[in-house]
Amino acid sequence: MILYEENRNKGLLEFGIQIPVLASRAVKAFEFLKSHELLGPRIDQWHIRKIDEPITKEDLLRVHSREYVAKLYSAELEKEIIRTFELIDEQGNYYRYAPDTAKLPLTHLFDRTLATVASTVQCCRVALDKNFCFAFNGGMHHAQQNHGAGFCPINDIVIAIRKLQAENCIRTAWVIDTDAHKGDGTAALTRGDDSITTLSIHMAHSWPLDGEQYDRAGNLNPSFIDSDIDLPMARGEDQLYVSRLQEGLNKLGDFSRPDLAVVVSGVDPFEKDELPSTGDLRLSLAQMMQRDLLVYGFLKERKIPGAYLMAGGYGESSWQVYAQFLEWALLDNLNLKV
Repeated sequence: MILYEENRNKGLLEFGIQIPVLASRAVKAFEFLKSHELLGPRIDQWHIRKIDEPITKEDLLRVHSREYVAKLYSAELEKEIIRTFELIDEQGNYYRYAPDTAKLPLTHLFDRTLATVASTVQCCRVALDKNFCFAFNGGMHHAQQNHGAGFCPINDIVIAIRKLQAENCIRTAWVIDTDAHKGDGTAALTRGDDSITTLSIHMAHSWPLDGEQYDRAGNLNPSFIDSDIDLPMARGEDQLYVSRLQEGLNKLGDFSRPDLAVVVSGVDPFEKDELPSTGDLRLSLAQMMQRDLLVYGFLKERKIPGAYLMAGGYGESSWQVYAQFLEWALLDNLNLKV
């Protein structure tokens, strides 16, 4: 099932942020599905049009520190957004940010962030009911307990899982993260929590793993906290990606079967991705399809509900990766395979 509110999914340009997160990645993929010969006439069977999950401050506090959440609901919000989206460089100059072109104030990004959390929670609920759901939103896997990072003000993945656990909807969950960047925030936030098992396949040396592992006081950079299963990919190892993911999923299969799997389905490993920090992975469209079908088949074989989140994907070509997978997944879910 597809969770998508038309006209809600926007990019970052309207905030003056010049990072290539484009509305087209959702819009074009959805239009492709809507115009599909088999799926189009059955749109009412797979399109969920409204996101109506309420999100409260208490939901955030299950995951993030009280001090950080207080900042997000205060006059410090804009400062936190600038930090999270890295809009000012070390010299104090605007970086990838042109406020004179903005149509909306930066603080409105927090409303959108809460809507993203709502989408993720609702996606998980639908997956529990229908076994499969994809949200054209979500996957903010870099946010840490005390701060946002990597364009992720808060971690919707862990917030959603802990909310469902608090409501006794689930006990256990897996997080399968195939975004190009390590799911570092998710790993740190769930460390020591046996109810959440994490797998991340990611670039071995690019952001967020391109800094120092320890600070001057000897404290570990939380981005280096291990997932339960980490699958680092070095530059030039693209041909090993699918086999290494298969090996990782085999290891994950040795863990106890969860009530839910959240798939952080970023398409930024794609060779046409336009974010500079994704350059260490250059997977073809065919390899991306292999990746997605591998995860999908792994969960289906084990009868584990899968909630898929959009996560990273930058530039004009991102929509193609989502579209090819969702066409296949919807045809399979609606028993329309020919």
